[in-house]
Amino acid sequence: MLSFILTFRRMFRGIWRGLKDTEFQVLFSLALLTIVSGTLFYSRFEDMRWLDALYFSVVTLTTIGYGDFVPTTDIGKVFTIGYVITGVGIMVGFITKVFDHLQQARLEEVRKRNTPPSP
Repeated sequence: MLSFILTFRRMFRGIWRGLKDTEFQVLFSLALLTIVSGTLFYSRFEDMRWLDALYFSVVTLTTIGYGDFVPTTDIGKVFTIGYVITGVGIMVGFITKVFDHLQQARLEEVRKRNTPPSP
């Protein structure tokens, strides 16, 4: 449990650090906009509760796809095709940027530990 908490803390530290980077800000905004638009669409056109629609949007865009929720209307299926094609790329870019910032933060921590104190 402790390792999960520490990993979660590092992830949020990477996101916080990334908010200073313009490319990260754009990817963060696009990822958030994509998830929100999917949530609104699925709650409206697929009659899902907002939490189920949010869950389905995240599970779909991260390509986990448990299969517990599926679009049932034709418009929902058509939307999902476009949603996956565009959204997966955005999510991969965002997640990659988060891990880049995590790695940079770790490297800085190692450098600080290995740098001798100045006299």
